Amino acid sequence: MLRAYGPGCDGSVVEAKISKIPEGATWIDLEEPTHDEEKLVEKCVGFNVPTQQDLAEIQPSSRLYERDGVLYMTVSVLCGIEDGQPTTTPIGFVLGDNRLVTIRYATPKPIRAFVDHVRREPELARNATTVLARMLDAVTDRIADELEAVAANIESVSALVFPKNIKVRRIPAERLTALLTRVGRAQTLVAKARYSAVSMMRMLSFLNGSGRMNDAANAEARSHLRSLAIDTSSLSEHASFLADNLIFLLDAALGLISIEQNAAMKVFSWVAVVLMPPTLIAGIYGMNFRYFPELGWHYGYAISIVVMVASAVVPFAILKRLRWI
Repeated sequence: MLRAYGPGCDGSVVEAKISKIPEGATWIDLEEPTHDEEKLVEKCVGFNVPTQQDLAEIQPSSRLYERDGVLYMTVSVLCGIEDGQPTTTPIGFVLGDNRLVTIRYATPKPIRAFVDHVRREPELARNATTVLARMLDAVTDRIADELEAVAANIESVSALVFPKNIKVRRIPAERLTALLTRVGRAQTLVAKARYSAVSMMRMLSFLNGSGRMNDAANAEARSHLRSLAIDTSSLSEHASFLADNLIFLLDAALGLISIEQNAAMKVFSWVAVVLMPPTLIAGIYGMNFRYFPELGWHYGYAISIVVMVASAVVPFAILKRLRWI
């Protein structure tokens, strides 16, 4: 799908059968483009459009480069969060002479929000560098929003792992499983957000260092992009901080599981100690020898019961006095 934005362009779909793209288009958006749409854009803007295979490259030299005065950039953007499966998708940016071409094979939330913003305020698409700066701003805001949500989630999990009342610290297995699942999902989201932030940092560094952005006409956009570079650096550091907190919570949750297991084994241990003497006495008097001296005792049965009870009570009292139970 091919859409054009800018003076005289309202973002409506441009058919690939036409001979040219409107002259006033400053932003050309290619969403899952066909071969004909790519050829039409290349013909009208005068430079090549990266393919889906080009966007999938991960080495920086293939993601950020300049050719014949045209900047080719690829950034990984968060997506799939609404579906509970956070991931990143590559979006290509090609910046030429007052023409910005974006190539994408998914529609992340910040891109949808920016498209709606441009339709409400067409002035945002007055030139290509303004569109680029505002779009990257929307992507950065999305990363910040998700990291804020993760931070709130971490506080909630921390309150469950470390309650104020120590007596309620024992957590059932079902709740521990749910906690570990929440920690794992949060860690996945933080990892994807940090990957996106690092990708943004690289792109902004490349963009700010390019000769095109140093033109006097791009002073406003250059200032905006430098501010975004600082923001993304801070977001990357914040993501690392959240990742460390999640690792701590994971270790704490696993420690609670170990404590629960040790508590169960402790109960089995002292029960075995308490019941061992009575079991020994019962085993002795359960023998079937023909000559058994105590068989003739009138009160032998009662005495044996008393001895078994006493042999159980005495170890229990000792363990209680030592505060082992």
